[in-house]
Amino acid sequence: MGGILVAGTTSDAGKSVVTAGICRWLWRRGVKVAPFKAQNMSNNSAVVVDGQGRGGEIGRAQALQAVAAGLEPQIRFNPVLLKPGSDQTSQVVLLGEAVGSIDAANFRQLKETMSAAAFDAFDELRREFDVVVCEGAGSPAEINLRENDYVNMGLARHAQMPVVVVGDIDRGGVFASLFGTVALLEPADQELVAGFVINKFRGSRELLEPGLQMLGRLTGRPTYGVLPFDVDLWLDAEDALAYGRVLGRPAAPIGEEWLRVAVVRLPHISNATDAEALASEPGVAVRLTVEPGELAEADLVVLPGTKSTVDDLEWLRRNGLADAIVEHAKRGKPVLGICGGFQMLSRRIHDEIESGKGEVDGMGLLPVEVSFQRNKTLTRPQGSALGAPVHGYEIHHGQVVWRDSDVPGLIRLPDGTQEGAVVGGVFGTHWHGAFESDEFRRRFLTLAAGISGRHGFKVAAATNFAALRTATVDRLGDLIEEHVDTEALWRVIEQGPPPGLPFIPPGAP
Repeated sequence: MGGILVAGTTSDAGKSVVTAGICRWLWRRGVKVAPFKAQNMSNNSAVVVDGQGRGGEIGRAQALQAVAAGLEPQIRFNPVLLKPGSDQTSQVVLLGEAVGSIDAANFRQLKETMSAAAFDAFDELRREFDVVVCEGAGSPAEINLRENDYVNMGLARHAQMPVVVVGDIDRGGVFASLFGTVALLEPADQELVAGFVINKFRGSRELLEPGLQMLGRLTGRPTYGVLPFDVDLWLDAEDALAYGRVLGRPAAPIGEEWLRVAVVRLPHISNATDAEALASEPGVAVRLTVEPGELAEADLVVLPGTKSTVDDLEWLRRNGLADAIVEHAKRGKPVLGICGGFQMLSRRIHDEIESGKGEVDGMGLLPVEVSFQRNKTLTRPQGSALGAPVHGYEIHHGQVVWRDSDVPGLIRLPDGTQEGAVVGGVFGTHWHGAFESDEFRRRFLTLAAGISGRHGFKVAAATNFAALRTATVDRLGDLIEEHVDTEALWRVIEQGPPPGLPFIPPGAP
């Protein structure tokens, strides 16, 4: 039937949430719809398991968009995932599998392979679904990258697909950004830009209306909708850097005390969405920080995942954070490390794969050593921990080697596996997503509160994280239905770009 590309004036303009909202709106209409992002650059990923039990990675945003479309996530929804390990290089995950790294030297060679895989995946989805809702990357006005583009206007041209450009008015300058995005495109690309959506608006629509009308006259293109700023849309953020200082909107505590959680914002933080499940609990105040003093004031310190374990461990030491974490544990307060954060808590790390730095001392808070292997572990395990069922997913090169003969009473977390441990108040696990298991999360928080002396903290009995995620995608669908001209948007999806759209000078040559 059709497709549409949701582009943006910038990164974090709202492409991911608008794409998910359109998917939810179409799914409610009974349309067989699929999300697609040709290339995502993010360290927040999800593990997808195919029909043969093999695991692969896609961006978490595409996993959420799949939920919005009423589907199980598929590798094809995000055929190329780039996971930055430094300012110069990124790991390339092609069709779910890590195949190497990309940098300036091999950019053109790998770009051809990646674009071919992306176009093939898109074409397959186009044949199987009524509508494919595509999310762009960055901005189509990055004219220095247009020649080899396959995720923005390159994809739109491949499919002769209409494009809607999203602008974030909360950043300011949204009219200039929307106009300039179109005006920088070459004529054949401009012909596909059907209109605009403004995101994160606060205030009266009447005050905005003169600007919308002028933008329409200047570009010959309508603004399909103005989405309000919604503080409740914080689950499954595309990029951890999009988080503010406080995560979510913490509800008042059930008991007499709050539980204060400090999550270290690592330079190469990955799957920081693990902290979202903790933040969903009433009375749990989760703050992302890079300040040693804020770690000292916290009840629970969390070291999240990272794409660069050794480099980020060195960063912790340079900035006094490693000493603050060790001191926190010595004072008998709980510390939790997840994936790369778990690896940092080990005695030693052997890494010739990710950083190439060989043997490095960890913080020494858990009786394990970590040895990096070339093949990445990608699984979706299930088990039990703290007497409760728990499920999660694993994405890591580091493998645990136990050195626990001198630690009587060691508890492995989840129970009976090789992928986690707790010694005193120091917890570690390779399992992402474990805290989405409601009963396990409640027991962990109760235990952490007791260790930290917050005996007045009480968990809520009814918090359901899966229901919160469903409510998020439903809210995204509501925003599209309530604030977007869906009849006009449907015509564009069904019929393609309107004919005769005017050219906006100067246009790229």
